[in-house]
Amino acid sequence: MDTETLIAPTEARAPMTEITGHTRLYGILADPVAQVKTPQVMAEVFARHGVDGVLVPMQVAPDGLRQVVDGLRRMKNFGGFIATMPHKPAMLGLCDVIEGDGARIGAVNCVRREDDGRMVGAMLDGIGFVTGLRQAGIDPSGRRILLAGAGGAASAIAFALAEAGAEALTILNRTAEKAEDLAARVAAAYPSCATRGTGTAGDVGSYNLIANATSAGLRAGDPLPLPVEALHAGQVVAEAIMEPAETRLLAEARARGATVHPGLPMLRCQIELMARHMGAIA
Repeated sequence: MDTETLIAPTEARAPMTEITGHTRLYGILADPVAQVKTPQVMAEVFARHGVDGVLVPMQVAPDGLRQVVDGLRRMKNFGGFIATMPHKPAMLGLCDVIEGDGARIGAVNCVRREDDGRMVGAMLDGIGFVTGLRQAGIDPSGRRILLAGAGGAASAIAFALAEAGAEALTILNRTAEKAEDLAARVAAAYPSCATRGTGTAGDVGSYNLIANATSAGLRAGDPLPLPVEALHAGQVVAEAIMEPAETRLLAEARARGATVHPGLPMLRCQIELMARHMGAIA
């Protein structure tokens, strides 16, 4: 995630290409969907590469996800979609093929529709998160990290942080068993990173880098994903949430002198990878 000023929605939209019968369709599946920034950012990518395509938001409840994916298989002018909260883990079982680390992570966030209707999934959140940190001058290597969350995005971020050389990684989740399961999978893949899962935050002030990969902060009135009283200058507090631009967690961290890192740059760092996976650009 870089340190650019977040672009307001009205400024982020690229000029809309005329939609015709030749326009290739792509989507983003989420519930809720109003907060997503991907359509605006992908429009910029399509315009830059001269792609006659449009990515549209699709609000899909979890109990309707399978039916929607089955319907998209039959749309011959549909190229693929991005899956976000809460659909990333469920997409693993709905794809015909998984590329990269998606199976090991246990989630998928980008899917390509092949001409025969097969769905090919990949998980790109982790690489986007770590690339964004590095672009902002924040190297995860050698850091003691607290990661809140054990869902799809959190799993991808956990694997990516360990791969990036984190010294120690604590995974915090309300359901401790989920955190422990994720920690065990990360530790098996990256034994040099001291990884553990827990249901309690412990000494939040002892970490160099704190990351929120839960949905807490997405809606007004959400509880904080972790205690903030011990946050201090010298720490980095990062978000995976893209809207609002400054969550309550980031505001509390900034007030205590910590360096804050918003969520939108994670998307910007993986958006061309997503377009490439969906076959929109070479």
